[in-house]
Amino acid sequence: MIFWYTTKTASHGRKTVVDMKGKVVIMTAIMLNAAVFAYSYFQTRAIEVSGAWALYPMMVKWAEEFQKVYPKARVDVSAGGAGKGMADALAGLVDIGMVSREIYPEEIKKGAFWVSVCKDAVVPTVNKDNPVLDDLLSQGVKKTVFIDIWIHGNITTWGEVVGKPEVRDPIKLFTRSDACGAAETWAKYLGRKQEDLGKFAVGVYGDPGLADAVKNNRLGMGYNNVNYAYDEKTKKPIEGIMVIPLDLNKNGKVDENENFYDTKGELVNAIATGVYPSPPARNLNLVTKDAFTGLTKEFVMWILSDGQQYVEETGYIQLSQEKLNEELEKLK
Repeated sequence: MIFWYTTKTASHGRKTVVDMKGKVVIMTAIMLNAAVFAYSYFQTRAIEVSGAWALYPMMVKWAEEFQKVYPKARVDVSAGGAGKGMADALAGLVDIGMVSREIYPEEIKKGAFWVSVCKDAVVPTVNKDNPVLDDLLSQGVKKTVFIDIWIHGNITTWGEVVGKPEVRDPIKLFTRSDACGAAETWAKYLGRKQEDLGKFAVGVYGDPGLADAVKNNRLGMGYNNVNYAYDEKTKKPIEGIMVIPLDLNKNGKVDENENFYDTKGELVNAIATGVYPSPPARNLNLVTKDAFTGLTKEFVMWILSDGQQYVEETGYIQLSQEKLNEELEKLK
């Protein structure tokens, strides 16, 4: 049992602790305060996370599992697009920003520090009742055709996409209205920037919103992160939507080695093996201002080690062990 009293040296930041046997122990108030703060920080502090829709399901899973290891920690996760995640992180509004695109030089100059944690991809989507759906699924679509649709506006009907001029139904394009990694990645595949996708398209907020827009318009075309294009339970494209195959070898048909869109598992394997191109496949990143510290650092280190066991089951692709080791080294 101990009790505290202040000595004449208290003005110099010291306190005296006397136990019941008369022994005296001197500790600085600074040391005591630091110890109390550290205990409170690691036991009760919330980690605030915001940003990319692409990483949201994965981060929610990581948060749930991490809180089992640190039961008194709390991880609050919100989605709002990669642009918001970056802005919030640089402004110090959150501990971690989720960013589903490359980090720009101007963001690095402002103090952005990041690690890559897993991988996924963006896929083009259409309504399941599209008038030329069978042709789309058997022929696929060349990159040059996507460029003429999204960037140049030279192709405006579904008949033009598949070589059936008699089909005159117009293409209804939907893109993201929020600054996001999915749009930036899809635009990069087409050789442009996110703002170039809005010339001929209607802007819709968020991954779920874009999926709903295509789902509710028979002539719609859009794009989504993999986890918003496929149903988590059935592993098939979500009801009302189909994923458009990419005609990678430009031969006007979907060959056997290009036909991997029927289930989420097949597509994930194609991304992991590099058959599905990058972009629109890409690494997903966690960002902070200057450096991860404290419990946040512990969380990120856990994500890059023990947390990797949850990546595949959540529908994402693991980075190579070499890449994971590189990212862990950045945290030291």
